[in-house]
Amino acid sequence: MKILGISAFYHDSAAALIDSGEIVAAAQEERFTRKKHDPGFPANAVKFCLEYGGIGINDLDAIVFYDKPLLKFERLLDTYYAFAPKGIRSFITAMPVWIKEKMFLKRLINEELVKLGYDKKKAVKMLFPEHHLSHAASAYYPSRFDKAAILTVDGVGEWATASICLGEGKDISILKELRFPHSLGLLYSAFTYFLGFRVNSGEYKLMGLAPYGNPDSPDIKRYEEIILKELVDLKEDGSVWLNQEYFDYATGLKMVNEAKWEALFGFKTRRPEDPLEAVHCNLGLAIQQVTEEAVIRMAREAKKLTGADYLCMAGGVALNCVANGKLQKAGIFKDIFIQPAAGDAGGALGAALAAYHIFAGKERKATTLADSMKGSYLGPTFSDLEVELMAKKYKGVYTHFDDLKSLCDESARLLAEGNVVGWVQGRMEFGPRALGGRSILGDPRNAEMQKKLNLKIKYRESFRPFAPSVLAENCADYFDYDGISPYMLLVHPVAESRRMPVPANYNDLDLREKLYFQRSDLPSITHIDYSARIQTVHKETNPRYWELIHSFRNLTGYGVIVNTSFNVRGEPIVCTPNDAYRCFMRTEMDYLVVGNFLFDKKKQPEWMEKDNWKEEFVLD
Repeated sequence: MKILGISAFYHDSAAALIDSGEIVAAAQEERFTRKKHDPGFPANAVKFCLEYGGIGINDLDAIVFYDKPLLKFERLLDTYYAFAPKGIRSFITAMPVWIKEKMFLKRLINEELVKLGYDKKKAVKMLFPEHHLSHAASAYYPSRFDKAAILTVDGVGEWATASICLGEGKDISILKELRFPHSLGLLYSAFTYFLGFRVNSGEYKLMGLAPYGNPDSPDIKRYEEIILKELVDLKEDGSVWLNQEYFDYATGLKMVNEAKWEALFGFKTRRPEDPLEAVHCNLGLAIQQVTEEAVIRMAREAKKLTGADYLCMAGGVALNCVANGKLQKAGIFKDIFIQPAAGDAGGALGAALAAYHIFAGKERKATTLADSMKGSYLGPTFSDLEVELMAKKYKGVYTHFDDLKSLCDESARLLAEGNVVGWVQGRMEFGPRALGGRSILGDPRNAEMQKKLNLKIKYRESFRPFAPSVLAENCADYFDYDGISPYMLLVHPVAESRRMPVPANYNDLDLREKLYFQRSDLPSITHIDYSARIQTVHKETNPRYWELIHSFRNLTGYGVIVNTSFNVRGEPIVCTPNDAYRCFMRTEMDYLVVGNFLFDKKKQPEWMEKDNWKEEFVLD
């Protein structure tokens, strides 16, 4: 049974194909169109999935969309009615789009599929599971658990903003829901907006900023008290009640009432390129801690309702890897599985899996691995011929390696010498994290590497941390964690033995002074609070990346490297060899490795394209 899942028309549109319950392919549309968080119909992603699966669109048994548009429309109408006359401007803006397009979404999807060769006479079944069921299915079905609690938390789907479900065998039962306008995800996004980051893409920046707050400052406690007294009532079960006097997202065109928030916290709404000050960092830490407490309370409620030993998570809030690490440390469950494409893109996969197991009633297949996501390497790959044609197009100069060990030994040597290396191998990752398929790599021992990567390669804010990729078998040598984290979704402390003490006046230093203080023998991946967002690399799912880190360990004694996504600020992660070479030549990257081909920046012809990535990509 072949099923295509689709998510679209909000943000992070994507497509996924399953065949008899096995995940065949999945990709986000942004990787093909080069428009970050592309919300449009995922025509390119659909085309890729079908081609990779070796089938035509008319061979499908079902096409599944990741939510119920009419239920979402009902929520919009009810919300505007409840808040009337407030929100008339937003109502006038939103309604024409809904009436013209989204009310008739099934017709719109059909029209897009016809462009791809779909024959409507075939009458392939089209299904519309609820948004949070799609999230729940994306987390539970790929996990190795026979029975698990499922926690989904995001901004909003149709009505639900969070859900607790029980997954058992092939079935998922929804046990409890939190409903709009009360939402932990929207609360976090409101602070994202107030602190000057872009909603629906800048939440991870807020998470990275939070540790720069001074935990000893009285401001932290004061901000938390304001949040919990004025903005949100946090219940024992983790549910939240948001005081709508302070929020505009339900009926307005902004997340918050800026004047009221400014009066509440005592400083102005930060604009995107304004300098970051102590008040911003402290407020970031306060909302991060409130969020962590809410997630842990929700997990305790999930445990109480299900009695399950295991937990699966999805939804945008499940990408808050700091909260995930705290939840894991809390020991509420024996183990946790988090869907690597936890946001809306993963809804495409969840929708397909829900159709297969719930609608069609098909049993699950057991997996011998940690999960059935195949390391999340589910996107397009490339051939040697494509690399050669790309090199010919740009007159690129390369060295070709005949065997993997020689390639990895040379790449490890370049990293150890302080070079920044672009690494493009095999299938592209599905989800927001680069996991060694489309990555930029560096030496974690190099104290200047974080600064170099942020300012000269990624062209982004200097405070942003970088993640370590570590050989799975060596994880406990470097971090206070001996489990697995293949999808870079858990934050844990750097091992005590590797830390360097901070000066007595450390918390009085400004952000820049804190940033460049060396905190461990792995300075480029040790965040300001001695934490790291860990990716464990497994030979079973990515043998080429594992071999590279193994070569680096043989050379330096360290089985860990710096890994960040292969893109510049505002650009989607690269997909093709062509994307990679253009990004390589536009930045101060030193070397590029694509498959078995190594490109040295010093040997490349002058980059003649007069394009400007800052104009091509909207800064996020």
